[in-house]
Amino acid sequence: MNRAWPVLGLAVALLLRVLPAGAHPMAPALLELREIGDGRVEVHWKTSRFRARGADLKPELPNRCVLVGEIVTIDEPSSRHERWTIDCGSDGLVGETVGVAGLSENRIDALLRVEFADGRPFRSVLRARSPRVAIPEQAKASDVLIAYARMGFEHILSGPDHLLFVFGLVLLVSGLRQLLITITAFTLAHSATLSLAALGIVQFPTGPIEVLIAASVLALAVELARRETHGALAPARLPGLMAGGFGLLHGFGFAGALAEAGLPHGEIPLALLAFNLGIELGQLVFVLIVLVGLRLLGPLLQRLPAWTARIPSYAMGSLAAFWCFDRASALLPFL
Repeated sequence: MNRAWPVLGLAVALLLRVLPAGAHPMAPALLELREIGDGRVEVHWKTSRFRARGADLKPELPNRCVLVGEIVTIDEPSSRHERWTIDCGSDGLVGETVGVAGLSENRIDALLRVEFADGRPFRSVLRARSPRVAIPEQAKASDVLIAYARMGFEHILSGPDHLLFVFGLVLLVSGLRQLLITITAFTLAHSATLSLAALGIVQFPTGPIEVLIAASVLALAVELARRETHGALAPARLPGLMAGGFGLLHGFGFAGALAEAGLPHGEIPLALLAFNLGIELGQLVFVLIVLVGLRLLGPLLQRLPAWTARIPSYAMGSLAAFWCFDRASALLPFL
């Protein structure tokens, strides 16, 4: 029970941060350009239907490229897809500047994925401070490493459902050794399913996985609440088992983000490794922040009444239950 008191302030701060926007409030946009020959380029523009309000996001394509045919729009539960074809002349996309307008107003990033006619890839992340990029003839391995590691790092830190689950694991265990075992189990599990899904070996639809991820946070919150009054359930006596089991679900969630960017041809192992490392680095930073909070806030919050120890688990459970209903209801029109 004492472990819950020092992190009470952190729990409230986390919930205040994520409550207005829900889970993954800043899902990145995707701009995909694929050369198909004769100067023509297929454009795929994907945006989240749940992004923050602001100016409309709009792709900025080379001025000399002209629209060919009509724009086709397809709506999905969490995103909107627009596809069309442009003619950029015989020179293609090399050396041209492309970008996305409205990133700063919407407070999100955009993933740029380019595939040249000969199969060579180029990947970049467009941000508010650098919303445009010149397309080079050949991407460097170091560019792939940095781009995908940063993508993984930012994904987990912008995913409150994943962070809240890790937060619950910290509350669940006692002692540094048990914490290391638990976090390692979570890491190995989500790394395995992330890799399998990214390579196309195992596939699950994103919508149901997001519901199950929210349910995993709810299950962890229920166990934390029960521990305060009735003692631990069997899985909580083996936190590594709970972390590993639910970690498999979270790995599929991470794979969904990686699917947005795609894996570059010829650099698949490097990109997959970099994305995994970025996720682990973000997770490590978050755990360290929580542990520092335990150290700094512990003496100040030890005087709180005993009943306040239940607040973190109740708050986690309430938010997770909201996510479950919200995500499940978003799927109903498409069933």
